[in-house]
Amino acid sequence: MSDAFTAEGPVAVIRKRRAQPFFGRHPWIFAGAIERIETADEAQPVTEGPIQVRSYQGEFIGWGLLNPASNIRIRMYSWTKQEMITHDLLCQRIRTAIEYRRAVCQLTVSGTACRLIFSEADQLSGLTVDWYDGFVLVQFTSLALYHFREVILEQLNRTLQPRGIWLRTERGMRDAEGLETADGLVSGQEPPRPLFIVEGELQFGVDVQQGQKTGFYLDQRHSREALTRYTRGHRVLDVFCYSGAFGLTAVRSGGAKRSLGIDSSVTALNLATANAQLNGIADRCEFRKGDARAVLSDLSQQGTEFETVILDPPRMARTRAGIERAVRAYIKLNLLGVNVLKPDGILVTCSCSGLVSRKQFFSIVAETSRQSGRHIRILETHGQPNDHPISAVCPETEYLKVCICRVS
Repeated sequence: MSDAFTAEGPVAVIRKRRAQPFFGRHPWIFAGAIERIETADEAQPVTEGPIQVRSYQGEFIGWGLLNPASNIRIRMYSWTKQEMITHDLLCQRIRTAIEYRRAVCQLTVSGTACRLIFSEADQLSGLTVDWYDGFVLVQFTSLALYHFREVILEQLNRTLQPRGIWLRTERGMRDAEGLETADGLVSGQEPPRPLFIVEGELQFGVDVQQGQKTGFYLDQRHSREALTRYTRGHRVLDVFCYSGAFGLTAVRSGGAKRSLGIDSSVTALNLATANAQLNGIADRCEFRKGDARAVLSDLSQQGTEFETVILDPPRMARTRAGIERAVRAYIKLNLLGVNVLKPDGILVTCSCSGLVSRKQFFSIVAETSRQSGRHIRILETHGQPNDHPISAVCPETEYLKVCICRVS
């Protein structure tokens, strides 16, 4: 995409009494907030690209990237009139994000894995970049920003000099953004399968090419570490276990007696089994294929109980319209988990739905206590680690909520 961008380009005018969040620097402008889009030539259709945003009264708000096919119609990147969206601006944002991760993550240490760029939190809405032991995994969730991919990928190569860059696509981006792209090698070496990373006392094999997210749930490392304070001698049930990280950490570092991992993916369970063998604890770790809710119901009917139950489901609310349904689903899942938890057992319940607030998630735990008739005390709360920072003006970036509870 050309770096040229002038004030004579298209202008989005925000509806009356709808501009306050954008003056406040929230980066998402939904279609319903836009009154009209003005262009120099009304006969020319407006396509993806840079756009100026103004209030209904004509006040300058900022510069964004427009995607007429997305419900997030405009993603904002600058609120300064002189700071237009250019290649230099994007490259500076990338360098700033990586400099911060170099300060808080050990990128030069073998086996390190972390998030390098976290979309809105790094003022690069629609871009996620992860680091896996020298390999870079890139995800675009914005079609308009994807048009800048050449300069973005070049800057990542120049700044990081990685062993290789692999492009990952997120499910649903074709429908949400009109973004059609395929996973594949961008430059350098192809990441091995598995690629090995280190977290605490454990080593994990990761499939960064086809595994969930970009290969590993990097955001749960503090929660996994915290869990080890409570699991000595426990039988642990790890629901939605994926590659086994929670259960394996409980056994290897937390002194748990045994762990049972449940997941619907055979590929994930094979990876979890290999990780148990890799860490020398395969004799204390079992994995079972099945639907999480059905397995929990079966275990309850059989009278099987555990001292620790971990519930880490995939995102349940992808749109605001789905929040109420997601809340009901979280309550039902937590009730099923509590049904197989011994008295005074540990419940680790998680939500990665950014649209479900922390306050709502606490209400879900409270409703679980009410409906189950069991007293639940929240011992610790956790969220994403500091390589997944939270934007003060975009509360949706606080997506991960974790409660470690004792259930009487």
